[in-house]
Amino acid sequence: MASVYTVGQVNRYIKNMFAQDFALSDICVKGEVSNCKYHSTGHIYFSLKDGSSVISAIMFSGDRRGLNFTLEEGQKVVVRGNISVFERDGRYQIYAKSITHEGEGLLFQRFEQLKRELAEMGLFDSMYKKEIPKYALKVGVCTAETGAAIQDIINISTERNPFVQLYLYPSLVQGQGAAKDIVNGIRCLDRMGLDVIIVGRGGGSIEDLWAFNEEIVAKAIFDCNTPIISAVGHQTDTTIADYVADIRVPTPSAAAKLAVFDYKEFLSKELYYRQMLIKEITRKLEKTKSDLNNYTNKLRIYSPVNQIQTKKMYLADYESKLQDIMNSKLNDRKHRLEIYAEKLSGLSPLNKISKGYAFVTDNNRKTVKTIKQVKKDDEISLIVKDGKIDAKVINVTDGGYDGK
Repeated sequence: MASVYTVGQVNRYIKNMFAQDFALSDICVKGEVSNCKYHSTGHIYFSLKDGSSVISAIMFSGDRRGLNFTLEEGQKVVVRGNISVFERDGRYQIYAKSITHEGEGLLFQRFEQLKRELAEMGLFDSMYKKEIPKYALKVGVCTAETGAAIQDIINISTERNPFVQLYLYPSLVQGQGAAKDIVNGIRCLDRMGLDVIIVGRGGGSIEDLWAFNEEIVAKAIFDCNTPIISAVGHQTDTTIADYVADIRVPTPSAAAKLAVFDYKEFLSKELYYRQMLIKEITRKLEKTKSDLNNYTNKLRIYSPVNQIQTKKMYLADYESKLQDIMNSKLNDRKHRLEIYAEKLSGLSPLNKISKGYAFVTDNNRKTVKTIKQVKKDDEISLIVKDGKIDAKVINVTDGGYDGK
């Protein structure tokens, strides 16, 4: 007996089969819109039909950013997305990622194919991008000589900087021969030695802008020696020219603002930088003067003349101190000498002699200090204050002198 499955299991299995099918994960389906409903959540529910079949479709609100027109009944469109199964109802439908008119869908395929080819050739590589000059004085413009694009560029350029020269190459920007005319314009302006070139036009449908998706235009931009600003007036999509150009801006007005510097702002910045330069020079001069004064003072301090004068001052100071020390030492020595002299004077025999004492010696000139050294009839000498007395011992009496 065959296995039994639930409805959910069957629907889930079928959904997995759809998910694994590479062809259904990214597919373009063309048909006529029917049963179109815009839900309050922002989702769009509709059907695609042709002469024999119908398929349900849904575009979620998050994918509507790329939809630049209102989806209506009867429109011939190309829906790009993936086909999957809605498990709850057991039906398959296409989940739209982008929707274009049927003619635009074919152009989009051509666009994507050329974009891939040129990318592989390296025409979009950032290493080849040239820098847009900040202060351009000669600006070339390749666009139609009538219309809002050139008028916007002229008005903004004149307002921002009346001294910048604009060189217009009046070119076709749509229709048969437009791509070749744009190429001729780029090459002509490139030979004029300009600072920058603006290539662009106002907005329009993909068919209107198709001249800027041609390979010859892309290669002319890539081969151009002058920096190029691509300014095709569209916001949501990009052209091949945008990828190849050195920089892309959304409108011709934006290109004029980028290419032409604001002269008033330039003067304001010039004045600001002039003031900053004067201020910085003044600061540098003041610092240099201060440094010069410091170096002069240091030179004065460390100069040989000043060093000699300083040493002389030190020498004079040391000489004065030495003199003071010597005087102090001499005075101290004098004072001590006076003390010692006074003491010696008190101990001097002559001093005692001068007071009435006599210095006694025997006949051998030995000092007589005791009676034991002499005897009766010995000759002795008495030295007094003013002379010498020779005497003879008459008698020797034992007993100390009491001073009476």
